[in-house]
Amino acid sequence: MRRTIAAVTTAGLALALAACGGGESAAPAPAGSDGASAPAPAAAAKTLEGVTVEVAAKWTGAEQANFEAVLKAFQAKTGAKVTYASTGEDTGAYLGPRIEGGNPPDVAILPQPGLVQQYADQKALKPLTAEVQKQIDDNYTPYWKELGSADGQSYGVLVKAAHKSLIWYRDQAFQDAGATPPATWDDLIKTAQTVADSGTPPFSLCGASGWTLTDLFENVYLSTAGPENYTKLSKHEIPWTDPSVTTALEKIAQLVGKKEFLLGGSAGALQTDFPTCVTQVYGQDKSAMVIEADFVGVTAEQSGAKLGEEAKYFPFPKAGETEPVVLGGDIAVALKDSKGAMALLEFLASKEGGEVWAKLPGYLSPNRNVSPDNYPDELTKKLAETIIAAGDAVRYDMSDLAPSAFGGTDGKAEWKFLQDFVRDPSDVKGTQAKLEAEAKKAWK
Repeated sequence: MRRTIAAVTTAGLALALAACGGGESAAPAPAGSDGASAPAPAAAAKTLEGVTVEVAAKWTGAEQANFEAVLKAFQAKTGAKVTYASTGEDTGAYLGPRIEGGNPPDVAILPQPGLVQQYADQKALKPLTAEVQKQIDDNYTPYWKELGSADGQSYGVLVKAAHKSLIWYRDQAFQDAGATPPATWDDLIKTAQTVADSGTPPFSLCGASGWTLTDLFENVYLSTAGPENYTKLSKHEIPWTDPSVTTALEKIAQLVGKKEFLLGGSAGALQTDFPTCVTQVYGQDKSAMVIEADFVGVTAEQSGAKLGEEAKYFPFPKAGETEPVVLGGDIAVALKDSKGAMALLEFLASKEGGEVWAKLPGYLSPNRNVSPDNYPDELTKKLAETIIAAGDAVRYDMSDLAPSAFGGTDGKAEWKFLQDFVRDPSDVKGTQAKLEAEAKKAWK
């Protein structure tokens, strides 16, 4: 659910952000159409004339149109013909039968790293060529390379990112309370109290959607425990009973433990899903802040709030030594050992391909050599700059790295126990013990 929301709405966010940056950008025409599209790269030898490449991804609508513009640039450079197939919301359900039937697409875009390992175990993925690996080594941090790898072998390229380290706020609520955006966790708690004292509940918490609570935990944990411990916990190399987890949960308890901080108290928070939590802040004006990713902006705008004016955001405040930058994203892999598939992956991993895409709405690049100056508006540019500035400290959504039985199942494991923690944040040790028991089963 979380990944579907991010995929569908990020394009709309950037369209809206573009309006804040001095003019709305129209989505380009799909590959092969007669309308305007992204500029093609400089002329090059068309070495793939007569080659057809099928690529499958979850994107539809404007996001699909933007990706097809990137594919059109690849076609113009190489002479290949690229066809696009939408996998729909469940990428695994689409790809599974095609892989089993021996007819997979040449390239697939996977919404979570766990699928890389799954398909590698099934021997369904093709190792990257030296040319693709060179692009990854030149343009990505080692951490991103690892996300596209399984058992020491590189299979994938992280081609698109979603920024999850944001807190959105309603500007009028802050003005009424005399509050300003905080830079640290302690300041956030003080700001929340200031807003609460003004008569407005500070947070609309999306507690019914358990994945939003994992995002909250991940930001606090990355900041307090640091990137190395974050990576270890994501692999269950340290237990959930570790003191670093205690520290993060105690920080979160400062927020969820005060009923006046949550719209409707803990009971109300646990009955509020995403995106209802956003409409409660924007449109209904019931609360002041919502903790979630860049895609909050779409619902905010649909609720009548103008981005950059009434709907604003600040970086997730530092709760420890590290300024947290947590990303979601999409990984391109080859399912056929073909020249066309590897050429497309090489293009998508390159600075050239990233800059074609960055000029279009709805895109953030994890490629460190794609200049933020390519983005069509100032707010998207700033988000991209934070990704680059974070460098090796940036981390991928931890629950998406975990086995789905632990980090991705509604009403179970991490989602459930974090919801229970919102209900009773006094039981830190008990929550840790439950999380560890489930983690042991999932990583068995």
